[in-house]
Amino acid sequence: MNTKMTAKDFFLHIAVIALLYTGTVALLNILFNVINVAFPQVNQYSYYDSTSISFPVATLIVVFPLFLFLANLLRKGYIEDPSRKEYYVRKWLIYITLFIAGGVLAGDLVVVIYYFLDGQELTTGFILKILSVLVVTGGIFGYYLDDLKDRLSGTRRNIWRVVAVVLVLGSIIVGFGVLGTPQTQRMLRYDSQKISDLQNIQWQIVNYWQQKGALPLSLENLQDPISGFILPTDPQTQKSYEYEKTGTSSFKLCAEFNKESQPMGASILSVPIAESPSKLNYNNNDNWQHKVGLECFSRTIDKELYPVRPK
Repeated sequence: MNTKMTAKDFFLHIAVIALLYTGTVALLNILFNVINVAFPQVNQYSYYDSTSISFPVATLIVVFPLFLFLANLLRKGYIEDPSRKEYYVRKWLIYITLFIAGGVLAGDLVVVIYYFLDGQELTTGFILKILSVLVVTGGIFGYYLDDLKDRLSGTRRNIWRVVAVVLVLGSIIVGFGVLGTPQTQRMLRYDSQKISDLQNIQWQIVNYWQQKGALPLSLENLQDPISGFILPTDPQTQKSYEYEKTGTSSFKLCAEFNKESQPMGASILSVPIAESPSKLNYNNNDNWQHKVGLECFSRTIDKELYPVRPK
């Protein structure tokens, strides 16, 4: 029996497992993002970058076909020389994969039982995430257990392939259906940048107020070559953002938005923003929620929170 392993065989086995792990993480990333949007947590908000599936989808588009191709090369090698199944690297990688998948499955069940015994609410989103991990890692565990026991006949292997293809393509289709097409994601990123620009302008206005004791007459007054502040423009139209002074310490900032903002899980923004139209405060992202089209954000500076600095 010839079991001598070449460098090609070694790295081929490593590559297949590496692609498997990478694809699994990308697939779960897509599923979790879809669940977060379809079943958001109550009273928690975020903006658009946290729900983008562009990177995991791009990863799957490259990794999954490559995984199938290299796995097929390995299968052909096993047919030509069955002794290759005895390579130590193959068995080590299979056992490691079974160990990790089994550990994840056990952890999945432990979490469910803990939540149940602890009396915590089993939300729909939580249950779907548990099921996602169960299906994906359970499929991996079942496939490699069959492979280890040499039960992967032609028909059985094709069934596993169909299951994998349906799961991957279905996740991508559902992901785009829930989160939007690449064009939609582009529009959301424009909106996210606009919010970031308005926040930056808002705090330049507050700083101007504290320095001069008055609001700027126009946004051009905020330009400061010494501090390096350059007034941002709408990234989509390249036009200036709208600003209106509505009182001695109140103002409005306006921008055109492509999509309505949505609650989507935990907040990812930590910059200070307005708590209400009556005062400026920290960490209440609700006040940057917006509709489609022109949206204006009214702000009134709280003189106790942001006093004018003595000259």
